[in-house]
Amino acid sequence: MIVCMYSCNTFSPLREEIQVIMEPRLYTTSADYVYQELRHRIITKQIKPGQRLPEVNIAVQLAVSRTPVREALRRLASEGLVLIIPNSGARLASPTQREMEDTFAVREQLECISVAIAATRISERNLRRLDDAILEEEKAFQEKNLELFLEINENFHRIIAEASGNRVLAEFVENILARTNAYVVFYEPFYELEENPGIVQHREIAKALREKDRDRAVDLMREHLKFSLCDLNRSSRP
Repeated sequence: MIVCMYSCNTFSPLREEIQVIMEPRLYTTSADYVYQELRHRIITKQIKPGQRLPEVNIAVQLAVSRTPVREALRRLASEGLVLIIPNSGARLASPTQREMEDTFAVREQLECISVAIAATRISERNLRRLDDAILEEEKAFQEKNLELFLEINENFHRIIAEASGNRVLAEFVENILARTNAYVVFYEPFYELEENPGIVQHREIAKALREKDRDRAVDLMREHLKFSLCDLNRSSRP
């Protein structure tokens, strides 16, 4: 079932009034509608790290019941974007440097395994998908569309995990990608960057996979993730 909802042009979870100017969008469920609205505003930095997200206020403004709001907040919590504290409510996450380092340590192990296996198994079709993803990533970066950029960036890494042929590994990689992308939302100065070295690194990883150079692909992936973590740590410092 497709639900036609309306997306508010401006939104603050601390205000209870419903905005008048709206744009129609299609969503599968009310919970999906709330999820997409909140996620968009988190990514575009309209909501700040640590800010409270009161269920009642959000439900009133988005003209839904509290049930889809609760479901959307749980989904955002599973991605590391929101913290749900018992008897206190939800608030936007504010990850520490230690949390980021721990998460990237896990991601590095998972992705080095996936790229090592993919180097021996990747198909021509998946290599073309990687090339396409890089082109789309460049365009999203030039347009300064963080929401689209993160989606494409995640897809690049997902393609590699899928190419490993290990479904369990691919699921773990997908879960950790969502969490580390949350850190990009909070701390990377995406809108201020003139160049993005990560795209160049993606191109080198794709090249190593095409050449079936397993060791180089692993080294490049490890270097890529360490660079990403260093960049985030630098940006998160006051």
